[in-house]
Amino acid sequence: MNSIQADKIKNIALAGHHGSGKTGLAEALLYGAGASDRHGKIADGTTVCDFDPEEIKRKASLSTALAGFQYQDYWINLLDTPGILDFAGEELSGIAAADTVVITVSAKSGVRVGTKKAYAAARALGKSTMFAITKIDDKDANFYNVLTELKTVFGPTVCPVVVPVIKDAQIVSYVNLIEMKAYTYDAKGKAVEEAELPEMAEKEYRLDGLKAAVSEAVAETDESLMEKFFEGEEFEKKELIDGIHNGMNQGMITPVVCTSALTMAGIDMLLKEFELLVPAANEVPSEIKCDPAAPLAALVCKTVADPFVGKMSYLKILSGKISSDMTVTNSRTGADEKIGKLYTLLGKKQTEVKSAEAGDIVAAVKISASTGDTLCTPGNVIQAEMPEFPKPCYSMAVRAKNQGDESKISGGMQRLVEEDPTLTYVQDPLTKEQILSGLGEQHLEIAVSKLKTKFGADVVLSVPQVAYRETIRKKVEAEGKHKKQSGGHGQYGHVKIAFEPCVSDELIFEEKVFGGSVPKNYFPAVEKGLQDSVKKGVLAGCPVVGLKAILLDGSYHPVDSSEMAFKMAASIAYKEGMRNADPVMLEPISTLHVTAPDENTGDIMGELNKRRGRVLGMNPAGKGETTITAEVPSREMHDFALYLRQVTRGLGSFTLEFLRYEPLPSNLLTEVITEIAAANEA
Repeated sequence: MNSIQADKIKNIALAGHHGSGKTGLAEALLYGAGASDRHGKIADGTTVCDFDPEEIKRKASLSTALAGFQYQDYWINLLDTPGILDFAGEELSGIAAADTVVITVSAKSGVRVGTKKAYAAARALGKSTMFAITKIDDKDANFYNVLTELKTVFGPTVCPVVVPVIKDAQIVSYVNLIEMKAYTYDAKGKAVEEAELPEMAEKEYRLDGLKAAVSEAVAETDESLMEKFFEGEEFEKKELIDGIHNGMNQGMITPVVCTSALTMAGIDMLLKEFELLVPAANEVPSEIKCDPAAPLAALVCKTVADPFVGKMSYLKILSGKISSDMTVTNSRTGADEKIGKLYTLLGKKQTEVKSAEAGDIVAAVKISASTGDTLCTPGNVIQAEMPEFPKPCYSMAVRAKNQGDESKISGGMQRLVEEDPTLTYVQDPLTKEQILSGLGEQHLEIAVSKLKTKFGADVVLSVPQVAYRETIRKKVEAEGKHKKQSGGHGQYGHVKIAFEPCVSDELIFEEKVFGGSVPKNYFPAVEKGLQDSVKKGVLAGCPVVGLKAILLDGSYHPVDSSEMAFKMAASIAYKEGMRNADPVMLEPISTLHVTAPDENTGDIMGELNKRRGRVLGMNPAGKGETTITAEVPSREMHDFALYLRQVTRGLGSFTLEFLRYEPLPSNLLTEVITEIAAANEA
């Protein structure tokens, strides 16, 4: 296949709430355009875009799939994104790669959280938008209620283009308001009749009023069209098409269409809208001009880790031209690398291409670049912007189910993290646990399932240990004597040490020995004995902080004393001193900033009180949201992400940062000691 020019490329992402019909619509579009020879079904696991075994098993999209196909004179790169909130990073990758975002809205359930998030992400990234009202054939569908809701939520830019005519709870035709013609469809989704608008439709649905709304929206896009509108003149069909096309590109118009992916009704009209209304790749405003003659700039918008194919990178060609065997520079690392084979994708089907020009999206295999990197012509370094991905907010500890799998787990996790920027896999420096973090319970569950099926590593997830500490609250003196005689040289070390609280994460050691009762050459041994000892406290074996030790006195034997003996003596003094110095457990306290809709703030503050949090303040965050700042014990926050998603229906977000340590309430001490003992045994 030859390179396609930017004015003939349309990059379109399908986004929206989970279950709103994105993959079904993608399947219908591919079948309707002749790119697929069968109309696959999600329930049967036969769709083009949900081809991963996990997606087939769960009957839901879990990653963004690319499906490129020809329609008329245009090449359409369709990006089917997941709507599950745990996979918001995948949705963002798809939206970033696209130029237009078609947001699916179920005619049954209307505007949901995912609808708002997809629209907000598209607007934030400067993408043109369109609403596709799906599942219009369902018995509980109500197109006109959903259209009213869209206008209420998203404002006057919402502009109907295709609307249904319904009689006796059945759709009798679809009206194209640009043409003001009605179309009916047979059982196979083919338009079988082009009819003048029936009187019933004109009267009941006030189609003239809807057409006037379209004309008013178009008039807003151009001064000459505005004059014509005020003079009461009708717009010609081409003026309406050009007006909506330009309005979409300027972010002034969001067209609304309706389809049934099940019956294929309206799919042909939607494909026609893609051709006529959706801006081409070279029309989209961008800091990097979409020019095939310019130096290369290609954004890595998604990475796929496959144990058989290897690493595959989706490249959005922003400018210039890329070809096989070409040497490029990674603007982030400064390293050069050679491009191997390039492919266009239709789901999992790969078609090799020799080159691709500005505006296109292709896949490159076995390159080292990561998501967000920019590949450039050597000597002309350009850094394209990738949106900031959501930060992981839900964590679990990972351990191997079978001994010897550690290397498999490490390698597999590295590949999964490379594929998904919203996943992290790190070792907690305090508890030494391996921690997997993501956007929710399902996110981690899928990651673990992929780790097993793709990389053969089986793991067990558990709630991460809290990094407790121990300290003392009063000053004491303690004596430690290590004396052992076993024939020949014995062992003798004797120290007297004062222990007192201080402000330090590390042990502070001083000596105030008079008269040489402990020779200077044994001071380092005493300190080493204490350094080893503070790794475990006397309450639950947690590391000790805030401790100052002063060597005061002791004694030695000219023959039997040794460094080891003084280390042991220091350890004995430590244990005695800690027990008598009013030891206390410390728990980590974090600063929480949680942003949520105003109507949820009362519930959230009540929940924080239950979790022993202290609310410090509230500030307006705009758009009907409030940010609550609080100090919270880390122990109580493990599942806060799940609570917040539930109570705000996915609209809330938060950040959590370690602040300091505070004494653990005495009523929790026994429970915490038991938990730590159980974790150590496991």
